[in-house]
Amino acid sequence: MNPDPVMFRPGAEQVARSRMSELMRAVASATGRPIPDYAALQRFALEDPARFWSLLLAFSGLVHEGDSEPALLGDSIELAAFFPGLSLNYAENLLASGPGREDDRPALTACDERGVVTRLTRKELRDRVVRVARALRRHGLEPGDRVVAVVRNGAEAVIACLGAAAIGATWSSTATDLAAAAVLQRFAPIQPRVLFAHRRLLQQGQERSLDAHVGEIVAGLRSLELVVSLDDEPFEFESDTAQVLTLEELTRVTTAAVKRPAEFEWPRFSFNHPLFILFSSGTTGAPKCIVHGVGGTLLEHWKELVLHSALTPEDRLYFHTTADWMMWNWQLSALVTGAEVVLFDGSVSYPSEDALWRLVARERVTVFGTSPAFLQYSRDLGHVPRERVDLSALRAMMSTGSILHDSLYDWVRANVGELPLQSISGGTDIIGCFVLGNPTLPVMRGEAQCVSLGLDVRALMPDGGFGAGPGELVCAAPFPSRPVGLFGDTTGSRFHDAYFAQNEGLWTHGDLLELTPSGGARILGRTDGIINVRGIRVGPAEIYSVLTHVPEVVEGMAVEQIAPREPGGSRIVLLVVLKPGLVLDRPLTLRIKKELKARASAAHVPAVVVQVEEVPVTLNNKRSERAARDVLNGLWPKNVDALKNPGILHVLRDHPELAVRPGHP
Repeated sequence: MNPDPVMFRPGAEQVARSRMSELMRAVASATGRPIPDYAALQRFALEDPARFWSLLLAFSGLVHEGDSEPALLGDSIELAAFFPGLSLNYAENLLASGPGREDDRPALTACDERGVVTRLTRKELRDRVVRVARALRRHGLEPGDRVVAVVRNGAEAVIACLGAAAIGATWSSTATDLAAAAVLQRFAPIQPRVLFAHRRLLQQGQERSLDAHVGEIVAGLRSLELVVSLDDEPFEFESDTAQVLTLEELTRVTTAAVKRPAEFEWPRFSFNHPLFILFSSGTTGAPKCIVHGVGGTLLEHWKELVLHSALTPEDRLYFHTTADWMMWNWQLSALVTGAEVVLFDGSVSYPSEDALWRLVARERVTVFGTSPAFLQYSRDLGHVPRERVDLSALRAMMSTGSILHDSLYDWVRANVGELPLQSISGGTDIIGCFVLGNPTLPVMRGEAQCVSLGLDVRALMPDGGFGAGPGELVCAAPFPSRPVGLFGDTTGSRFHDAYFAQNEGLWTHGDLLELTPSGGARILGRTDGIINVRGIRVGPAEIYSVLTHVPEVVEGMAVEQIAPREPGGSRIVLLVVLKPGLVLDRPLTLRIKKELKARASAAHVPAVVVQVEEVPVTLNNKRSERAARDVLNGLWPKNVDALKNPGILHVLRDHPELAVRPGHP
């Protein structure tokens, strides 16, 4: 008998008291239009977007100044502008006081592997943020200046980020385990003035110094004027261009020189003022420097966190992330809801293999964000979390990073509890979600509950029309969290080429989408060459860049292959063409993997390295990762006629190390 397709169904009272239902009632009252359910609300949002976004801003209560009309100028998704007369401050909104956000309420709890816990109230967090903001001002930082960070997932990183945002600086961060060359590839183009960094790394119970790592980054960023250690002690290096301080030294001033933190005046910035620069994993070149604005980020995150995720001041949110993933920025925005944000710096399997579940139980987390890879890891270990720890506080789970298969919904229901498991998907490019949860709808196995409110998400079919899919995920109307642009792209040509050139007039995201009869959606994978293994996005171009340091390799091609026995359900396969006469032996394989780990990260290391005579290329000599990926996943490529060397597909299909299913031509 087939499992029940409904994993969870909210009760009538739960639906009625949700903020999503409250918004339906408010829109119905303001427009005189019946809004009986989410589908009706979405229809209104798409039919009258200017009115919808204006009503949503008013309903949100976000702190702003200026004219909120017009809400939307233009209907071109590439060029439209939201709230051109509006000004606001991201940090002010996250840290403001009010009902449910009183000063003495908990705001941030930061935990690490060693069991060290830092707890801050909303007032304590706000005061520390203001001290950093004032200190950065004293050092001459201006709105729009770039601040970068190499940080662990701790309270200091949050304080530094919000301190920069408070004065209009633009924040970018990476985790501490990304190789220096990869960090520089991201940070150098944006010419930062300030670097915040931790000087110690915790990993599986071991602590190691990051001085050499950060020192190499500082040496490569000649634009830096200030380097700040977020740990107690200073860095053990000097810079000939930048002042090197600890956070305590940065914020230390005489009492007479500073007003009380409560008197800090929050400057307001235009809706599209740059807030974050995030970095894509490109398929053919260096990561894109994606600029996200203050207003679009804040309004979209408020919508996703308050309406779709139903966060309230009574919640404690923990999302497992690092500082180089957009989910770090997303969970930071949860402070705007009044919820407490729980951070964790460490491994999911230390000091015990169920360490993450124990954290969720110990901190009484109510909403737990994770990935399919972690759920499969727990399942493969035979864990029954609800029997091992007390999960009575947990009311909802979220999952993102890769495909959440039906069987994992069943595992959560059987081993965690009767609660909604929300599959959410969007990404770095929009700093938010195209599909996600909804407190007014049932959770169907294998499906995201709905398309994000106000976003005209469609499945573009091969014939150029729209349908249920599977098809290319596109967005057909303007949305606030569309990036401001790409840093340094003064003409907008690179921005256009990245998102609009493939399908003129549509935002093309790179995901394969199926829209379901229930109103939900399934994300079926990527349509470009991005690799997503264990929830970590890896750009093949970053792998190819490292291969230039292996002289034996003439060419490489990295693709993702479905591998059900692997954590996360897939693995990286690296095809290499070697210089004539050379053979791929174990020492060379190990050296390739060592270079990738050292110069990129452990996530870039392939599970399998295979020598081939050539890689698939098109008739105009462009590499076809799509063809290789298809054949390695048991599919016969549709573009065989466009290949210059189709015979290589048979070689890949029949290769003994690649375990491709037989049965294709």
